[in-house]
Amino acid sequence: MTRPARSTISFRRLAGACAVTAVALLTAGNALAETAPNALLPQNLSPWGMFMSADIVVKVVMVGLVFASLLTWTVCVAKMLELRSVARLARQRFSILEGHTTLARAAQNCGDADDAVAQLVRSAAQEAELSDVTYDSGFTDRVALRLERVQTAVARRVARGTGILATIGATAPFVGLFGTVWGIMNSFIGISEAHTTNLAVVAPGIAEALLATALGLVAAIPAVVIYNHLVRVITGYRALLADASAQVMLLISREQSGRTHRLARAAE
Repeated sequence: MTRPARSTISFRRLAGACAVTAVALLTAGNALAETAPNALLPQNLSPWGMFMSADIVVKVVMVGLVFASLLTWTVCVAKMLELRSVARLARQRFSILEGHTTLARAAQNCGDADDAVAQLVRSAAQEAELSDVTYDSGFTDRVALRLERVQTAVARRVARGTGILATIGATAPFVGLFGTVWGIMNSFIGISEAHTTNLAVVAPGIAEALLATALGLVAAIPAVVIYNHLVRVITGYRALLADASAQVMLLISREQSGRTHRLARAAE
């Protein structure tokens, strides 16, 4: 009776040990299944982490796009301050020209100032001086030609730098797309070398590639918007210069008419 009892106890102990071992193996398998996909993922999926783990070509593309974005905002701030300053001076000079003044007084008031309207006034006064204040039939044509040349030079000067914005707005998306294509090519190469299509292996490379396209759009969209705004502001400034030129021509016309009347009265 003693032997069967001992056999039963040993069998129970063996069954319990097997059950504990099975539970331990099942728990370890579940933990390994949960941690295996995470082990394939990179440690940092932030923009900086994706940049650091990207290919050298993609890194060069990203750095170039960041530099283009910084250049866009630099040009924006510089041109807006410049246009605001020159437009304010042009309005002040134009208000003086609208008053009851003469070309000589307007030129004296401008002095050695370098703003656009002052250049227009000095150019007309210089032509009047070269013509010995003889208002012949070709005098107004010569003054108009001088004013047109000044307007063209000033418009070219204020528009300097806006071509960079147009170039960035047109090319940045394609540069970012090039970085994306290159990154996806590297991802496919990595898939073929790893012999797996696991999303944990594919996703990081595609995310790094798409970051280049995102940076291209970040650089291009503000460049296009800022360029269009600057074009509108420059167009308004050129219209203001055209009004100032017309006002200078009106001063010359008044002086020419007054001189003609005085000569006619003297002849009588």
